[in-house]
Amino acid sequence: MTKELDRREEISKDRLFRFERMLEIRSFEDRVQDLFAEGLVHGTTHTCQGQEAVAVGIASALRPTDTVTCTYRGHGVALALGLTPESLLGEIMGRQIGSVGGVGGSMHLALPSIGLLPTFAIVGAGIPVAAGAALRHQVMKTDDVALAVFGDGSTNIGAFHEGLNLASIWNLPVVFVCENNQYGEYSRIEKTTPIENICERAVSYGMPGKKFDGQDVDDVVAAVSDAVEVARSGNGPTLLELETYRYAGHSRADTAPYRPEGEFDEWYERDPINTFCERLKDEGVLSESKESEIRKIVDQRIETAVETVKNSPAPEVKSMFNNIYA
Repeated sequence: MTKELDRREEISKDRLFRFERMLEIRSFEDRVQDLFAEGLVHGTTHTCQGQEAVAVGIASALRPTDTVTCTYRGHGVALALGLTPESLLGEIMGRQIGSVGGVGGSMHLALPSIGLLPTFAIVGAGIPVAAGAALRHQVMKTDDVALAVFGDGSTNIGAFHEGLNLASIWNLPVVFVCENNQYGEYSRIEKTTPIENICERAVSYGMPGKKFDGQDVDDVVAAVSDAVEVARSGNGPTLLELETYRYAGHSRADTAPYRPEGEFDEWYERDPINTFCERLKDEGVLSESKESEIRKIVDQRIETAVETVKNSPAPEVKSMFNNIYA
């Protein structure tokens, strides 16, 4: 009975942590947009409000020695894997406290200790890199896996087809995760992609291809965990399609006027944070007071990070020559 109780408490703790981490991602991304409006961030950025379940679900299925590549819309994945808000915001605001010293910016994040390989500004560029990371795991005879996160637009470029083809031929321990948020920059998926289900492309490369609800963190955890176990046990790659939606435009300057009327509202009804919150309440895991407490903790954490980063020095000009080997 005690063991059963302990297990229930551990499961509840894990589920509350996932809820808190999704809230952290949402709060962080909202604050980043505010900082742009305040003139405290230069350049551009690509936020992921609405896609939190994908990021947290992926991270929940991995361990730190696994390796992950993701896109320029990678803040959520980075936070879910364990990058601190200070380290992430330090990159976005160009401060030394950033994960790569403030010289990478919003689109170029990295922290090997949590398995985060450098994120990519080039569409689909992380796919062959993940295959390469998987080859490293295979050659070194570890049971670690690589995972590539990419958007639906990436599935129409050469790197996607080459990466999946190579992974299949060499039976690499890699999971390919298409974060299908319905848009490749400003174009809806049906205007660029001739098939309804991207996961069907897996058939061409002799690997499993499956589609799941990217708005449901439990579905994502289960889907990615299964695919990771296939890779970890030496049975090769899998292509997963996780259907989700970005609430913000493509980048900070995009107000998304191209969206059909009512589309945003339809997706917001299935907001990953709100639906998971209600599920936890139904399960008796989360109370109204606990929800309020977690939200306050998360908001304070982000505000503390903002103040810390504001007071952090910018990198020196000579920093651009660090980490250059030839």
